[in-house]
Amino acid sequence: MDMQRAKCAADSQAQATPSQLALVRRACDLIDAQDCERMTLAEIAETLDVSPWHLQRLFKRVMGVSPRDYADARRNAAFRAQLKNGESIAQATYGAGYGSSSRIYERAERMLGMTPASYAKGGKGAVIAYDIVESPLGLLLVAATAKGLCFLSIGDNDSALVEELEHEFPQAESIARDQHSIAHSVSVVIDFLEGKIPHAELPLDVRATAFQRRVWNELIAIPCGETLSYSEIAERMGVPRGQRAVGRACATNPVSLVIPCHRALREDGQLGGYRWGVERKAALLEGEAEHPE
Repeated sequence: MDMQRAKCAADSQAQATPSQLALVRRACDLIDAQDCERMTLAEIAETLDVSPWHLQRLFKRVMGVSPRDYADARRNAAFRAQLKNGESIAQATYGAGYGSSSRIYERAERMLGMTPASYAKGGKGAVIAYDIVESPLGLLLVAATAKGLCFLSIGDNDSALVEELEHEFPQAESIARDQHSIAHSVSVVIDFLEGKIPHAELPLDVRATAFQRRVWNELIAIPCGETLSYSEIAERMGVPRGQRAVGRACATNPVSLVIPCHRALREDGQLGGYRWGVERKAALLEGEAEHPE
């Protein structure tokens, strides 16, 4: 969390007073010291002698996330660090402050936001709405079912993007442009591309193998502004020779950006391939370097 503390100090000079920064740092210290018995926002606010509303608003303005999201990120990082150091899942679970191992898996699914696909292979039975808008990386197609985002693509013309969507879901019941129903998803993805938010957190409705889910969870866990090699991701998953399989899971990601496969690099640190071209991958990483978590 040192990077986040540095960001707090650097980014907030123009928007927060020294006393406000000190208050947020004290809140961070209280959260960092928590174990399984998590303090509520009201308890933290009472300890700091401020109102919960004031603390919530100030904390989010300075840190970019709510106190609860900050606490979740801290525990998730501690859990991963302990696993990497060779602890068992049970040891890492309690060492990171989770009350039970089931909470870990619930948290992982919530972070990914993924539900089992509501349609069969090839999109059979899917009712898909989409829209195409201008974005910092070119034309952006965002598609979703009633349950969540199912497809993203970036390109240079509308017809090619629609053709790609139809190719992905050849047996869909219907695919129709609908600006109204897709507006929220489009807005979140655009905010992400413009650097306003570190993650495009949206519910997903995608098909995935168990291995793909594991890779995609690891990708989502990479902080904005940072990268990992395919080998490093494989090692974190406990499959040290699985870098090629990790690469394939990245390549078959239907909702890149929300699942940030652009944060995965080759072993030599080079960008490697990217579904929408290495220029766009470089632009994404450069933008994130300017707006880290």
